[in-house]
Amino acid sequence: MADIATRVYDHKWKIDPIVRSLIDTDFYKLLMCQSIFRNRPDTQVTFSLINRTKAIRMADLVDEGELREQLDHVRSLSLTRGESTWLRGNMFYGKRQMFRPDFMEWFEGFRLPPYHLEKRDGQYELTFEGDWPEVMMWEIPALAVLMELRGRAVLKDMGRFELQVLYARAMTRLWEKIERLRGANAPRIADFGTRRRHSFLWQDWCVQAMMEGLGDAFTGTSNCLIAMRRDIEAIGTNAHELPMVYAALADSDEELRQAPYRVLADWQEEHEGNLRIILPDTYGTAGFLEHAPDWLAAWTGVRVDSGDPVEGAETAIAWWKSRGEDPRDKLVIFSDGLDVDTILSLQARFAGRVKVSFGWGTLLTNDFRGLVAGDGLAPFSLVCKAVSANGRPTVKLSDNPSKAMGPTAEIARYKQVFGVGAQVARPVLV
Repeated sequence: MADIATRVYDHKWKIDPIVRSLIDTDFYKLLMCQSIFRNRPDTQVTFSLINRTKAIRMADLVDEGELREQLDHVRSLSLTRGESTWLRGNMFYGKRQMFRPDFMEWFEGFRLPPYHLEKRDGQYELTFEGDWPEVMMWEIPALAVLMELRGRAVLKDMGRFELQVLYARAMTRLWEKIERLRGANAPRIADFGTRRRHSFLWQDWCVQAMMEGLGDAFTGTSNCLIAMRRDIEAIGTNAHELPMVYAALADSDEELRQAPYRVLADWQEEHEGNLRIILPDTYGTAGFLEHAPDWLAAWTGVRVDSGDPVEGAETAIAWWKSRGEDPRDKLVIFSDGLDVDTILSLQARFAGRVKVSFGWGTLLTNDFRGLVAGDGLAPFSLVCKAVSANGRPTVKLSDNPSKAMGPTAEIARYKQVFGVGAQVARPVLV
């Protein structure tokens, strides 16, 4: 097991680059990339970094030269022979050859495309433009680089013993969380913490702690590199990116209204079982489910990723009942801003009514709140999203208006098309 404090103190860039592999990314990005490679390979997109926590002035904290050095390193990465063998031959979600030969041939020759970086008003403007299957692969490494550089900036003046104590406290905090979760009725939890992790080494430590502490209740990690190295399940399905881009490409309001369902029709052609998970909140969960085609009710489950999690799950349960499905056979995955109290509360409320699991993100892999002076390691909300497709702006409404994004006029149009009424804003913490 790595001595993280010593590695941080004796930092050597070449030993510990922030992103050390093309598969140091989330599994859902590879699944979506294959789907896009098949269905929409020539779509031109722009991805952009968005700091929702404006009080964190990233350009004042993170040195531009260091940022460019790390981003340039990511561009130098390519798939290794061992990584290719794992992707081609491993069993994912009970399926061999999850990744098709034509996709793998493309991915084996893949390098990340160029980036554009500027400073403005204390923030970095970081954008990526080009073919959708290529540009989309920047999302996770870009976030991981920014998050870790921010952490390094805070830690750079700490001494060896101070760092040892810091990481000992953070390890104790996580283990205390695990102790609260473990036991006969331990909730089923996966690590979803790559994008806003403290560091790669810390995420790897957290995964190992979860493996030992939770046993079979720990279902795996979204991080492909860690899944491969630790011989555990790679977890993930799809994300808001797909309906956002499909919707931007729509030529009429009716095409726009059908875009989220076209995404899942394409997905259904490739995947079955536990990969058939609906993410319904891009343009409002209630409206999505109300107008969903009947074939979607047969899917395995729903992921609740914004808004009130209780309300989201209750809406899904009511919808399954209305479509003649037994909710006890269905799966609800909670994945928005989770920590132990919320996990235990949701587990208790829905036990026996529906199958429940959790994608635990930032507060698993980056909970250093209160451990340094000024709380300079507290997690914050940094995202990298598709902001345009073929020159048209993308829009996300969400079940939480605090997460909405897109031009004001387009947000209003989308709300009208999808019948989204008044919404309750919730704080976006992570």
